[in-house]
Amino acid sequence: MGKAKEMTNTAINRCKTWQIGAFAMNNSATNMYMILMNYVSYYANGVAGLGIAFVSTLLTAMRIFDGITDPIIGLFIDKTEGKFGKFRPFMIAGNVILAISVCLIFFCTHLVPEGILRVLFFVVVYLLYIIGYTFQTACTKSGQTVLTSDPKQRPMFTTFDIMGMMIFMMGVNMYVSMVLVPKHGELRNFGLYLELVPTIICISAALTIVALIGIWKKDRKEFFGLGNAASAEKVKVRDYVDVIRHNKAIQMLIVAASTDKLAMQVAMNTTVTAMVYGIIIGNYGLGSMMGLLGLVIALPFVFGGVSLARRKGSKKALVLGSMGAIVSFACLGVLLLFIQPGDISFDSIGLKAILFLVFYGVGYGCYMVPGNIVIPMIADCSDYETYRSGRYVPGMMGTLFSFVDKLVSSLSATIVGFSVMAIGFKDKLPDVTDALTPEIRYLAIGLLCGLPILAWIASIIAMRFYPLSGEKMEEIQAAIADKKAKAGQ
Repeated sequence: MGKAKEMTNTAINRCKTWQIGAFAMNNSATNMYMILMNYVSYYANGVAGLGIAFVSTLLTAMRIFDGITDPIIGLFIDKTEGKFGKFRPFMIAGNVILAISVCLIFFCTHLVPEGILRVLFFVVVYLLYIIGYTFQTACTKSGQTVLTSDPKQRPMFTTFDIMGMMIFMMGVNMYVSMVLVPKHGELRNFGLYLELVPTIICISAALTIVALIGIWKKDRKEFFGLGNAASAEKVKVRDYVDVIRHNKAIQMLIVAASTDKLAMQVAMNTTVTAMVYGIIIGNYGLGSMMGLLGLVIALPFVFGGVSLARRKGSKKALVLGSMGAIVSFACLGVLLLFIQPGDISFDSIGLKAILFLVFYGVGYGCYMVPGNIVIPMIADCSDYETYRSGRYVPGMMGTLFSFVDKLVSSLSATIVGFSVMAIGFKDKLPDVTDALTPEIRYLAIGLLCGLPILAWIASIIAMRFYPLSGEKMEEIQAAIADKKAKAGQ
């Protein structure tokens, strides 16, 4: 342990704190488009006239295609060592493709003649969107390996990532629920997207520029794995098989993160939030304000989780965060059984409103730690692969993770779509103007609370077999630093 600490303190790669914060905005940039695509079902069904079952199934199929493209793009990233680095070209290209594709999706689909031509147009342009999204998101996961290798510094990414989520994601959700929905009446109004899409494009482009500044000085060969020695072994497709078979860290992280993501994509689905806030609580606009107040309550738990990750390792933070989320969301689910429309209002803050804020805030704060700490943990898994086999394959590790993650989470749109069909919504999705029924209440609680609780239990079990404790990561970084020193770095 003494040697590990000595090497960790003197020979590992570190960066400025502002560089971590700036690069974290790459995740916020792609999250802007993720928020936008949460509304694509309403556009496709309400504006473009595509059926609910078709849209739900199509989005699942597209998500599977998204997963398939990940390893291919990851391989390209690992083979790239050009004048502009390994990651910056993919970040720029990805953001440009995203902007073009969403304009085509939301502004042109309904103009194509009805029938097979409209369906084909939607599918092809959505495929283009997926390629752009994968280009940029792959860099968020893999780019951290060049930014810093300090096990105590990497978890700081989570703090900035969550702050970006709070500011930009919550800001956009408030803009939609408090400005656009009251202005246009419902989520199926085309005018809403004429305002929302350009807003998303501008915010995402600005955040991408900030992220590029953050990684600019680190996106160089000397920071790639073992440095100049890393280029001695070329990455091959068969290396994926070896990683899948022998890298236990990425195996267990995939299990934990993919089940979490599936559950939370379902819970955060626009249809689910419409049922919870618009129908059960009875005020869709109130949802954003309640969410914002809940995030204020969540902050101490977020910062506490990141501090724990820096002191005891990311594995410990993920487990404890999952436990806290289970308890809080179980209480939230019970509370929602007794809430009636109008019970929660800013005109009169009662016990139900206070309990809702506490359960939601604490639960969301506990969840955000394991939900976001997985990104720097992917960098840990990449370093573990360098330590285990000598290969520097951050693109492979990040996109291999995304491949399985997206295959599992691809079910989210299908789960929501067929769930609402099961309670009688055959031709349209539940909207904020629908009346509350027992079926809507039970379904909303199950999707918002029940499914995530099962996912967090799966995460805790997976972490029992995850080998990268805080102490192990210090040992790994010391060994890598020693190899670099011997290679003349």
